[in-house]
Amino acid sequence: MSQITGKKLLGVVVAVLGVTAWAAGGFVALGAEEKLDKAFEALKTYDWGSDRSVLKPIEDAIVASHQDTAAKKSLEMRLVAALKGNVSHAAKDFICRQLSLIGSAGCVPAVAELLTDEKLSHMARYALERIPDEEAVAALREALPKTTGKVKIGIINSLGVRRDAKSLEALTALLSDQDLEIASAAAAALGAIGTPEAAKALTDFQAKAPEKLHLAAADACLVCAERLAAAGNKAEAMALYKLLAKSEIKHVRLAATRGMLSLAGKKEKPTEKQ
Repeated sequence: MSQITGKKLLGVVVAVLGVTAWAAGGFVALGAEEKLDKAFEALKTYDWGSDRSVLKPIEDAIVASHQDTAAKKSLEMRLVAALKGNVSHAAKDFICRQLSLIGSAGCVPAVAELLTDEKLSHMARYALERIPDEEAVAALREALPKTTGKVKIGIINSLGVRRDAKSLEALTALLSDQDLEIASAAAAALGAIGTPEAAKALTDFQAKAPEKLHLAAADACLVCAERLAAAGNKAEAMALYKLLAKSEIKHVRLAATRGMLSLAGKKEKPTEKQ
């Protein structure tokens, strides 16, 4: 009888401990959700100089959602709603940083609206460069003709980061822009895209670039040649390297010679006398 009583007692203890653990877990989950709600509420009035720790529950939730698609989507939509609200530039900066981690096509329209804003374009691009969906790079492409100056240069740079071959025609046209910084950025972006078509555009540009853009054109061609070689387009890469081996810029000649030797399967390092 005492043995049966002992088993029953043990069962009761286990059950009580289970209920206690479940209750504790529930309180923890509830506490985390309350903290997350408070963080999103704080985001509405957050500004530079505010205590950034109040937003930490959002960052923690994003880290925790790494393998939880539903949680990630919920957080993305809450961030988009906040971004569309009347929040400060500091808050929008924070939101874009978080969307760069979990963003999908669903957040692109809201982020894209910031691309033409001189103060926020940088963070919008930061997010769109990292969102893998095609909609993100399409938004950058569509914003290009709507911008000028530094903002345009930034978008050109982002298209290069995304290696957007669909921007090739627009970027090629910008090689002749009167703003030399824009022309230089366009050349760099084409080099990063690194397709045979980009190589053709850069070869033509190299031949007629104004003196102030000689270095930018040569460096873009070098990058393009490296991209071509890495993609297996060895003939196009070799053609670029041969062109650059005639450059009046020493480091360009050396880099081009190294490139040719590498394509030929040789390991010798070229040297030049001063």
